[in-house]
Amino acid sequence: MNIGIIGSGNMGTALGRIWSNNGHKVLFSYSRDLNNLRVLIQSIAPNASVGTPAEAAQFGEVIFLAVPWVALEDALSAAGSLDGKVLITCVSPLKPDFEGLTTGLQASSEISAAERIAQLAPKAKVVEAFNLTFAEILQSESRQFGSEQASIFYCGDDQEAKQLTAELIKESGYEAIDVGPLAIARSLESLATIWVQMAVVSGLFPKVGLKVLRS
Repeated sequence: MNIGIIGSGNMGTALGRIWSNNGHKVLFSYSRDLNNLRVLIQSIAPNASVGTPAEAAQFGEVIFLAVPWVALEDALSAAGSLDGKVLITCVSPLKPDFEGLTTGLQASSEISAAERIAQLAPKAKVVEAFNLTFAEILQSESRQFGSEQASIFYCGDDQEAKQLTAELIKESGYEAIDVGPLAIARSLESLATIWVQMAVVSGLFPKVGLKVLRS
């Protein structure tokens, strides 16, 4: 599978490396440091390359969006058409001080970051995922916590897009849990805020994972 990554910071590069090592072809874009990206792709060649957001959008059957909230509209504008693409987002509207969601997207808001992305890319198949894990875990050798496997929630309105997302979640070393339509992103993003705050305040950040237990 071809995967275009828009937002090649810690999350984008970590997941891109994992997916590349699993045999997918990955094109990284939208990075503040292209030299770091070039070093990265040398270590995972020949399955990785670097380009512009527009090239990533054209290249990928799946697009992974991992940009800061403040850069969202610029990144999507640079990407151009995402019509028909599976667009997985982990974009967080969390404030830099972790004290809540940014202006315009409060916890009780009628719209989530994922839904805003769907508005900006109306013909893309948007799925929210990977906002309940930390880049440091993705950068480690294993996503196992002792004998336990952490869970990743995902939501979206297109079933095939969600199935592809679930496969990529599993390949990344997590249990994939479908929590429903894209509107659930409102609750998922609020949960992510609580999750990050808990991890930071408790001193567990970043070596902590979320697990769904079943009776």
